[in-house]
Amino acid sequence: MLRYIFMRTKQIQLFILAILVSLSFAFNSHNNDTEKPFVVVLDAGHGGHDGGKHYNGYKESDIALKITLKVGAELEKDPNFKVIYTRKKDVFVKLKERGAIANRADADLFVSIHCNAHNSQAYGAETFVLGLHANERNLEVAKKENEVIFLEENFEENYAGYDPNSPESFIGLTLMQEEYLDQSIMLASLVQNNFVNRLKRKDRSVKQAGFIVLHQSYMPSVLIETGFLTNRKEGAYLNSKKGQNEMAKSIADAIKSYKKNISLATSDSQNPIITQEEIDEAIAATEERIYEGITFKVQLAASSKKLDTKPYNFKGLDEITRNKEDGLFKYYYGETSDYNKIQLMKKFAREKGYPSSYVVAFREGNKVRLSEILKQEDR
Repeated sequence: MLRYIFMRTKQIQLFILAILVSLSFAFNSHNNDTEKPFVVVLDAGHGGHDGGKHYNGYKESDIALKITLKVGAELEKDPNFKVIYTRKKDVFVKLKERGAIANRADADLFVSIHCNAHNSQAYGAETFVLGLHANERNLEVAKKENEVIFLEENFEENYAGYDPNSPESFIGLTLMQEEYLDQSIMLASLVQNNFVNRLKRKDRSVKQAGFIVLHQSYMPSVLIETGFLTNRKEGAYLNSKKGQNEMAKSIADAIKSYKKNISLATSDSQNPIITQEEIDEAIAATEERIYEGITFKVQLAASSKKLDTKPYNFKGLDEITRNKEDGLFKYYYGETSDYNKIQLMKKFAREKGYPSSYVVAFREGNKVRLSEILKQEDR
């Protein structure tokens, strides 16, 4: 969403661009030699005596490993990335240890890569973030991935009596990652967008489920189900070099976009440039860019907690609304059909301490893809 540029009057354009250029120069010149590399832990699902899902000669642990290594190779072309693998060969790694690897590395992201299966010809890609299962299907996916703990020695001690077959066991899994949920959703959305828009894979969307491997990591984390080995066409695609290369490139590019978005947001939030009074003046001076029938909002956060939409709960911001979507409470700032106004409100939200906030669009109360709305105007 950060790639869309404000359409303003010349005065506002020059003001904003001049500040952004100067900030970018100062930030880069100061950090070129000392900036901590962006650490990504890549986790190839299953391995060793846990082969994961099997179908028609396709083995999940092998395919997941090949895709994971290709993702890492793509990221390692950029010296600003440091890639750590939970496994680089066909070995078994405990779920608990996978998260611990990321925690010891003080990683910025944890990405776990898997393949799906079903007793039908279901197909498509889906990306999960940690959370309470939104429906029975999500619960079943999580249960299948979590059952690997039974293959570990001393699993009762390692997982404190956790039972993968008990819905109650999922209830506590969201607590440690609550503050990272918004960032996880951002990364998951970027992954899904690449799968759908570039590779034309069926979009099974971003979902929540209680995966232990995500629960063990203390940073933004996602689990990617690249597709169904049980689907004749999709299984063959995932087992092919072409399919693995394309999926890996899409995942790597999503991670790169995430890093860029977070870097820009953090840079902006650490260098406040617009006050409430200034943003009101900027909105008044900005050319309108109205989309009839569309409502834009700034998404601030996604949480399992239900908060009052009062300014004291949102760092002084007012005009807050709350929707419950897919088992989560989503909190939004602003409500307008003017795209230029919402972009300025997004910037102000970041100034107030929401560096990962982004613009979303609604039509008749239903969320729609922002990219599609903006493309329509360009036609």
